[in-house]
This record gives sequence, structure tokens and C-alpha cells, in this order.
Amino acid sequence: MPEGDTVWYSARQLHEALAGHALTRTDFRIPHLATADLAGRSVLEVAPRGKHILMRVEGGVTIHSHLGMEGSWRVSTPEGRPRGGGGPSHQIRVVLTTAAGTATGYRLPLLELLRTAEESTALGHLGPDLLGPDWDAAEAERRLLEEPERPLVDALLDQRNLAGIGNVYAAELCFLAGTSPWTPVGELSRTLLARLLTAAQKLLDRNKGRLARITTRATADRDRDRALWVYGRTRRPCHRCGTPVRTGQHGPPERSRPAFYCPRCQPGPYPDNARSPAQR
Repeated sequence: MPEGDTVWYSARQLHEALAGHALTRTDFRIPHLATADLAGRSVLEVAPRGKHILMRVEGGVTIHSHLGMEGSWRVSTPEGRPRGGGGPSHQIRVVLTTAAGTATGYRLPLLELLRTAEESTALGHLGPDLLGPDWDAAEAERRLLEEPERPLVDALLDQRNLAGIGNVYAAELCFLAGTSPWTPVGELSRTLLARLLTAAQKLLDRNKGRLARITTRATADRDRDRALWVYGRTRRPCHRCGTPVRTGQHGPPERSRPAFYCPRCQPGPYPDNARSPAQR
């Protein structure tokens, strides 16, 4: 499940493999780009922006992609297959080849060509990037508080507030805040909210080069069950108090997501489908 740290790592791999090299072949396998040909142009840089990847190419063109839930980029040498696989050939959306190697994009839900000077038309709505050079915690806090009645988990996931958080970090941050995922963001003290944003930036920064994400105090990923506080740990004991972790749903019904939480460590309001035992 790609989140800001995964996207940062993918962009770095693409940059190291392609930047400074001319494209010798481009193969876009989606209808609206089927005739696009960028061969002969050099890749200038590959940069992440939240969950988006921007591949800037000579001539003022940007290849803009988003990994969504299942997308990925794989890089290979001229003689080798993409490292780590990626998927069957029918899931390939684009192949970009240089003399130094090939980048293959799989299952990309968003792939388009933009004028580099007009990237803001596609990305201008995004909030401060947790892994960006211009991360601004005060601006992220201001945006979060624009809808004080909104559940914390939903506010954290809204990329217009801050860019880079997915469902894993949203669940983990609610646990670290010691409150229900459904607590209105406006009910958090400003001190707690500031600490939460600091924790979010530190967690993504700490994990951006790791293959296995860790949000607990674990120092290695040998015991995968101890790597995360609550995400994906339904019915397993909370690392802090031993209470079984529970799961509820948040967001609108048509695109609801699971919310993982410890009912003892995270007091607060709960919807009917995830009510804490203490509130029944």
C-alpha cells in the first residue's frame, strides 16, 4: 500500500536510474497516450510530491504518475528484468528505456503528460508535503482545523491538508495521539496536534528508505507483528495494554476504509460499527 515514504523511495530509485540519460524508447500503454513519443529527450529529474511522482523531461514535459493502492515502478538494467517483479505484462502501463536501464510502471491508476510549467494545475490542491523540502507544519495545522468537526482519521488522510499520509500512518498516528480515530480534529489541543504533526514527519522520514515500515519502538523488522501499533492487527493484543485491537469503518460508504484502534488506549467517540466496549 504506497504511502509517502514508499513514493519517496520509488522516486529516488527512478531518479538514480534515469536522470541524466536520454530516453531511447517510450511505450505508453494507455489509450490517451498511445501515440506519445519522448524518445531522444533526456530525463532531468524525478521528484516525489506527496503520493505523486513527477518525472521531468527535457523540453518542458513532465510524466505524472500516481501509485494509487496497487501501482508500482520497477527499474532494471538493460539486460535484466525489473527488480522485484511487478506483475504480468498486461498490467504494464508504461515502459521508459535509456541506455542505462528501463523503468516499468505497473497498474498506475493515473498516468499523464503535463507541461512542467503547469504542474500546479494538477498538484496545486495538495497540502504541505511531509517529506518535501518545504514542509510547513503550521500550514498543515491550519488546514486541518478548517473543518474542526471532521474525524481525525479522515482529516489526516485528506491530501489537501497534508500530503503523504495513507491508511497505515493514519491509524498509527491516531494511536500515538491516544484518541479514537473518530475524534473531531477540533477537539484535540493545539499542543497535541502540533506533536502529532511532528510525529508524522519523523515517522515518514525514518521509514522512507526501509522495505519494512516500523512505527513502534522496534529497532528491527524481524518480528513483523511488533513493527506497527495497530494497523492490520485486528484481534491481536495491543503492544501497550494487551487489549485486542479492533477495526471499524470510516469515510463515506462508497469508499470506506478500515480504521484500526485499541479501545482502551484510544478513548473517544465511536460510531455504531466500532463502539468501544466501555461505551456500550
